[in-house]
Amino acid sequence: MPSSSSSALKLSADASPGGADQPPVPVLPILGMPVHDLGWNQALALLEEKLVSRTGFTHIAFLNANNANVMVQDPAYRDVLSRCLVLPDGIGVDIAAKFLHGGRFTANLNGTDFVPAALTFISRPLRIGLLGATSDVLQAAAQNFRRHTPWHEFVEISDGYFDRADPALILKRIEAARIDLLLVAMGTPLQEKWVDRHLTSDHARVVVSVGALLDFVSGRVARAPGWVRRLRSEWLFRLWLEPSRLWRRYVLGIPVFLIHVLRHRLLHPHAPSA
Repeated sequence: MPSSSSSALKLSADASPGGADQPPVPVLPILGMPVHDLGWNQALALLEEKLVSRTGFTHIAFLNANNANVMVQDPAYRDVLSRCLVLPDGIGVDIAAKFLHGGRFTANLNGTDFVPAALTFISRPLRIGLLGATSDVLQAAAQNFRRHTPWHEFVEISDGYFDRADPALILKRIEAARIDLLLVAMGTPLQEKWVDRHLTSDHARVVVSVGALLDFVSGRVARAPGWVRRLRSEWLFRLWLEPSRLWRRYVLGIPVFLIHVLRHRLLHPHAPSA
């Protein structure tokens, strides 16, 4: 469990899962970005609360080592993430939390596991929009989602190859669909920036930037075996499957991320390490 030191933990009153009568949710900053430190049940309940609320708009994003590297190089992306509810994804940010704050995140809430779990957890029927990926992947993912949680309605908004310079048609389509939850799969940092620039509570109560989730749900990309995931080594499995595409992200990206973490610690020497 993360250190409870007040200087290691910030508090986010906006993310309080139970409203004003409940204590705010702790966050652990990673490279200066607050990342919510939630257990599985707490995270699922928080999402459900955001979905049933009649007011407000929540954009959920995930921070892993690769996204953090992008954030360091791209101030505009950092600004977008600062307006999101950010959840921890992967062993890289766990290592960073341990080094910077003396404790790991309570749970690995990566989108590939969190979104399907949330759809199962929420029994109230929802209208869920899917935006991104290729047409074939989008259709296959929608079919598998319908089999997974048939009480929800899945709306295929568009693949990810629409005219982003003129998104008016897509925005009208999303608004007309009366979406509760929108899953956007257009890759980091494009998806987060696009959501931040264009979407409001007129389009959905909650939007989740999901990266490659639709590829996994469609079956186009295989998940690692359960024992590999339990060892927190799914990145090795993905690297083995797609070395030419992912070697830069993992073979180069992970050491670069750890250098950023070390540099951040050196520039902020008074942060406790437990």
